[in-house]
Amino acid sequence: MNRIKEILETQGRKQTWLAGQIGKSYVVVTNYCNNKSQPSINVLRDIANVLDVDVRELLISTKIFENNG
Repeated sequence: MNRIKEILETQGRKQTWLAGQIGKSYVVVTNYCNNKSQPSINVLRDIANVLDVDVRELLISTKIFENNG
């Protein structure tokens, strides 16, 4: 799962803009944004560079940290 759509909205950018920046079609980027498909690590890094965020900000953590004390 990723947060690409959320970060685009926060930055006031459109999916069509991102598609042009990373050389992917609008449909591919829409599928990324709707979590219907996931970008490869290389593409994820490209997206992070274009959006000027750490690649980790694009990901939803799968680990729940508990405070044990």
